[in-house]
Amino acid sequence: MAEAKNGSRSALAGLIALALLSAPIAVEAPAMAATSVVAVVNKTAITSGDVSRRVAFLKLQRRNGNLQKLAKEQLVEEALKREEIARIGMSVSTAEVDQSFERFASSNKMTAKQLNGILDQAGVGAAHFKSFIAISMSWPRLVSARYGAGSRGKMSNQDLVTRLLENKQKPVTTEYFLKQVIFVVPASKKGIAGKRKSEAEKSRASFPGCDQAMEFAKNYRDVSIRNLGRVMEPELPPEWKPLIEKANGGTTGTRVTDRGVEYLAICNQRQVSDDVAAEMVFRAEDLGKEEQGGENPNSKKYLEELRAKAQIVLQ
Repeated sequence: MAEAKNGSRSALAGLIALALLSAPIAVEAPAMAATSVVAVVNKTAITSGDVSRRVAFLKLQRRNGNLQKLAKEQLVEEALKREEIARIGMSVSTAEVDQSFERFASSNKMTAKQLNGILDQAGVGAAHFKSFIAISMSWPRLVSARYGAGSRGKMSNQDLVTRLLENKQKPVTTEYFLKQVIFVVPASKKGIAGKRKSEAEKSRASFPGCDQAMEFAKNYRDVSIRNLGRVMEPELPPEWKPLIEKANGGTTGTRVTDRGVEYLAICNQRQVSDDVAAEMVFRAEDLGKEEQGGENPNSKKYLEELRAKAQIVLQ
């Protein structure tokens, strides 16, 4: 899967103007009246306060037209997306959202604190912006999982050849062969996660290699080994990709997950440049464009399905 490091930047290009302001921003925060419910999407209420924050956000993007109507439409769509993302369990992490927020601030020559101040002054608020980022990053991944890599399914030979001709040369990517080492932490014993993390970190120094992984696991209590097989770089989950890039000694750093404390063993890696690799790279590029606000027909189709099944009440 493509890394979402720029997932919110292009979609929010209108906000780049904020970085150009050398004087305090001349935007008055909207006066907040008593909050009332203006719409209900299934069981999720959208309030007048939500609409006010979105209208302020649209103004920062220099949007025109009936902003009240547009804000409400966007919030209804986001409520549908958020519910489906939660149902499938494909939300990006809080850490990913915070990192995207900080990258956006940095790209606009601001600190996260300064961006917070501008958003508060404009009546948007960091929480509203981060919620928008989370959905902007999570939704393309969900569409991709539903309809196939790149959310457009397998490329036809003609499409692949066309992209290859456009690129002049065949893309090169890294192919990994991976095993996953899991120091299991039962749901009823989450308090031992810190101890298990220390144990997992220490074990990396004595990991004997993938061929002896199963024997290695027998030296520890409640450790399982999963063979992930062949994984190309564009397919790497974003939460694992930076750890693989920084790996040394054949293993990555550890991560605490719902299953316990995990790390990956890199059994082998090599550079590949065949048609399969090329298609993988092109799909990753397409997904990256979608995460940056690019148009995707399957996204619209998916949203229409959710809307048709939803109970939407507008006040």
